[in-house]
Amino acid sequence: MARLIHLNGPSGIGKSTVARRYADLRPGVLDLDADQVLTMIGGWRTAFWDTLPAARRLALAMAETHLRAGYDVVMPQLVARLEQAERFEEAARAAGGDYVEIMLTAPRPQAKARFAARGDHAAADAMADSGGPVVLDRIHDHVAEYLPLRPQCTVLDTEHLDPDETCASVAAIVARRAAAEAPSARNGDQTGNLPPGQA
Repeated sequence: MARLIHLNGPSGIGKSTVARRYADLRPGVLDLDADQVLTMIGGWRTAFWDTLPAARRLALAMAETHLRAGYDVVMPQLVARLEQAERFEEAARAAGGDYVEIMLTAPRPQAKARFAARGDHAAADAMADSGGPVVLDRIHDHVAEYLPLRPQCTVLDTEHLDPDETCASVAAIVARRAAAEAPSARNGDQTGNLPPGQA
């Protein structure tokens, strides 16, 4: 089963870097960064927040296409609203795939330091124009409120992990998810149906 691996987390936590490394090590995996899709839409520099919903819709359509072809998608994207996560989940299911949400975290001072140290990024100027550190604090607050609503989300503390170690931890989470699903695939689905040829 193809998987939509959603790397969630506050801005600057390292989602895009980890997604790139994850895909580089796995031929066929699509690294689908909605913030990069956004830069393909005219006027995004002066209307970042207005353009973001359209970029997410396009990214989800791309994800569905790739999943239907049987390939995994890794999507680094901050989501702190329940309905947005549900759209990601629905897109994976519509393509016959699985949705794996992993929240990358770190203590707030470290996370803010990472944000300050990162290079050029589509969201950086938009956040600076909207209040910079104030917006980043608000994002962390929203993530803290969001997590209790998503018990199926795996939280990955990256405080003592470099990008390569974080990537390896993400791969381990995905592998555990696949292993947990394997018995049901062999023995029949949750409705009691047997796999083809075992009826």
